Formats: sequence, structure tokens, C-alpha cells
Amino acid sequence: MTTPADNKDGLRPETQVSITGRNVEVPEHFAERVNSKLAKIERLDPTLTFFHVELQHEPNPRRSDQSDKIQITATGKGHIARAEAKEDSFYAALETALSRMERSLRKVKARRKISRSGHRAPMSTGEIAAELTAEANAQPQEKKGEFDVDPYADSVQDIVPGQIVRTKEHPAVPMSVDDALSEMELVGHDFYLFVNEENGSPSVVYRRRAFDYGLITLTEPED
Repeated sequence: MTTPADNKDGLRPETQVSITGRNVEVPEHFAERVNSKLAKIERLDPTLTFFHVELQHEPNPRRSDQSDKIQITATGKGHIARAEAKEDSFYAALETALSRMERSLRKVKARRKISRSGHRAPMSTGEIAAELTAEANAQPQEKKGEFDVDPYADSVQDIVPGQIVRTKEHPAVPMSVDDALSEMELVGHDFYLFVNEENGSPSVVYRRRAFDYGLITLTEPED
């Protein structure tokens, strides 16, 4: 289903929201909740103009607490942000995915702030972490209640696991290591493949312990 632009609570009229369900029906009240929650994400990055929210049930008797999966993909001017989560209900998965996307956007915002600081002393990773934690703690926590019960319990179908269900491609546009780190944060992954504009070589940035990153670059074999 696709949410009409004129029925979105808190979102700008030009913003488009698409909500789809794989093996599940998406009720109207859930779509309304998605719209109201995405308004906060939109305020963090006003360039985001299209959101795709995908719901999928993954039955697994051993991990019933992670059977409901939500993936949110936000498209903006020249960039994409993505986050996903698995919980015991779609409502819980929505909250987790939105929190992850919000953290990613705030990290990228902090990185860009450092990049623009010029001659001024940049913030340390510890200071950035403290600032992000303070912002997260300042957000009001939503009370539990009517959404504790999963309304999708009887609407899912079994699916066969162990198959490739998605392949992804993205253009090999040369970029700096700093831009690659920002892209990695936006898509919510632990690594990001790119072409390093400094040397034209395929490279990968990846997340290490705490707030550190690593860089792997492919080189031509020596004769």
C-alpha cells in the first residue's frame, strides 16, 4: 500500500511514504503511526523526500522474539538512509528501526559539523558520543499500552528460509573516505564498499570497536 500525501500527520505535503507488507496486511492505523513517527526523522534531515517501509514476518520457533522485521529506506537529495530491526511485534520493530535511523542521522550530522569546523579544534569521539547520548536521553519515552499486543499475529504466512531474496547494486562513484563513512552510517551497515577518489582503488570502510573505523583497499599484485 502507498500512503496518500494529504493524509500524512506531520509530514510535508511533498514527502512520499510507501508502506508494503511481505506476507502481511498493513492496517490503516499502523500506517498512521508510521507517518507520525517519520515526521521526526524528516525534521532531522529535511532533504529526505521519500520513505519506503517494508514489513516482513520471518517465522523461526527458536527466535520468536525476532520474528517481525521492518526495514526503513529514506531517500534524499543524493543520499540514502536505511535502518532495520527484528522484534516480537511490528510496533516494537518500528520503534527500534526509527531509533537506529535517528542515531545514524545524528552521527552524520556530527561528522559534517566537524568537517565544516575548519581551523577550529574538532570534537573528540568521546565528546561526540557524549553529545549523542545526551540528545537520545533527552527524547521523551513513549508509554506502553495499546501497542503491546501484535495485531498481525493471525495475518502472516509461513515462508521458506535459506534462499537469496535480495541483491543490491550501487554506482561506483568515486568519493572520499570521510564521505564513505557518512554513507555507511546512513545505511546503517557495519561496512561500506566504495571507490576511493584519492587513488581510484576499490576500498571498504568498516566499523571497529567503540567509535573507531578501519579502511581496506585493493591494490594491484606486485610483479
